[in-house]
Amino acid sequence: MALPSPPLTPAPRPSAWGRSFPHLGCRAGVLALGLALGSLVVVPTGFAQREPITPESFVTQAARRVGPAVVRIDTVRTVTTGRLPPQGMGGPFFDQFFNQFFENGLPPTQRTQREQGTGVIFAEEGLILTNAHVVERSDQVEVSLTDGRTLTGAVVGLDSVTDLAVVRVMSPTPLPVAPLGDSDAMEVGDWAIAVGNPFGLDNTVTMGIISSLNRNISKLGITDKRLELIQTDAAINPGNSGGPLLNAAGEVVGINTLVRSGPGAGLGFAIPINRARSIAKELIQTGKVSHAMVGIGLRPLTPEMAREFNRNSDRGFQLPERQGVLVLNVLALSPAEQAGLRAGDVILAVGGTRVTQSEELLKAVEAAGVGGRLRLTVWQQGREQQITVIPADMAALQQRSRAVEDGTYWRRIPLRP
Repeated sequence: MALPSPPLTPAPRPSAWGRSFPHLGCRAGVLALGLALGSLVVVPTGFAQREPITPESFVTQAARRVGPAVVRIDTVRTVTTGRLPPQGMGGPFFDQFFNQFFENGLPPTQRTQREQGTGVIFAEEGLILTNAHVVERSDQVEVSLTDGRTLTGAVVGLDSVTDLAVVRVMSPTPLPVAPLGDSDAMEVGDWAIAVGNPFGLDNTVTMGIISSLNRNISKLGITDKRLELIQTDAAINPGNSGGPLLNAAGEVVGINTLVRSGPGAGLGFAIPINRARSIAKELIQTGKVSHAMVGIGLRPLTPEMAREFNRNSDRGFQLPERQGVLVLNVLALSPAEQAGLRAGDVILAVGGTRVTQSEELLKAVEAAGVGGRLRLTVWQQGREQQITVIPADMAALQQRSRAVEDGTYWRRIPLRP
């Protein structure tokens, strides 16, 4: 028996879009109509509306604000090599030959050494801040501006202890000046922008964050400086020295000075601008900076260290099992020696405030200044004592100490009738 045939359904009649574009079909025709009438389609309110992307960032604005005031510093210095002794240069024959012509050995030789760094103009008078190691012992200083001009620079003054220097240039036209910020207002995590001339690549801008503040330079193994530095991961390379570290507003908050190389690279350090500003002021006024010094070598002392010393020491004295700062040595004819401090003493407090780190005592010495009075609580000869020390100028004290070592100090004292 034959099965009934299914009812026939008429094929849908193509629309005008379907007749015009038969290969698209009905569904595509509806889509095309929706696109054609896009202005009538209502976007659901649940969809996020993205802000338009702007091509300019705060880094661009900061670099544009300060960039013209960032300069390249090229220096030329003459390096003299010492005399070479003729003995041992190749046997008796050569020794005899050179002795015939050079009685005291080979004559000294000189060579020209060229180096490059960065600086930033901070005053309309053409004053430039940079690192002391950029211009130290330089015979010539040239300053190149971003507009292509090259000006002769003169070192106003430098301070090796803080690695800061001021250079002056003369210009017939006004010079761009970088705005100085407040380094005390910075916080860890703030944006940091470094501008300079690394590896001779002029006008290089790098960005990172402030990684740490108040990083004592002695923690980096550098003992001949007195600095607490800004640490940043913004790329700082050779040639960046003396260039500015900026905040997000395009203000100078630091002067780039150090970079960690080798394993663990990626750490840069800058001198806080508030410290640099005060040093620059002193350099402009006097050409040098006076640093206070009492003349002692220090290291932190803990109760555990004291107990270990007391168990194994045969020096005839015991250390207090307390926290403080141990005096390792005392400079001859220094304020510390004159005040009665001796190696083995333990400084417990300064001005009534307890100290446990060497850096705390150094800060107190700097704060007291040359000629100030520093009241120390010291463990000496088995009991606490109060000792007052008057800091002296570091340069004068070091010169006096060297004179004592080479035996010339007493010859410099005039004889009285």
